[in-house]
Amino acid sequence: MAKRKSSPDARVLDRLFATVRARRRASPGASYTAKLLAGGLDKIGDRVIEEAAETVAAALDETPARVAAESADTLYHLLVLWVAAGVKPGRVWAELARREGTSGLAEKKSRRKKRGARKK
Repeated sequence: MAKRKSSPDARVLDRLFATVRARRRASPGASYTAKLLAGGLDKIGDRVIEEAAETVAAALDETPARVAAESADTLYHLLVLWVAAGVKPGRVWAELARREGTSGLAEKKSRRKKRGARKK
């Protein structure tokens, strides 16, 4: 019986994160990821913003396939940003899980209250 290939799922993000982390040690001349990391958070942030804008533009004017491709670019650059900022995916997944089942409006309101409390 032939082994059935499983369909892709979100675990690919964890694998990609591990690859990005490993590329920190690569030469910026040999690895685009290493080059991004060497550029620092400002440069990486610029790329995340650019890719997010391209994703929105694709959603407005292009096919679902283009939206998926641009979304993949955005997620890749976001993972590079996480590596540079010292954020592990598990921390993001835990934050998403914490918010799960909470109304988006209620969650946003709670963040405003927390920010206001810190400013005092």
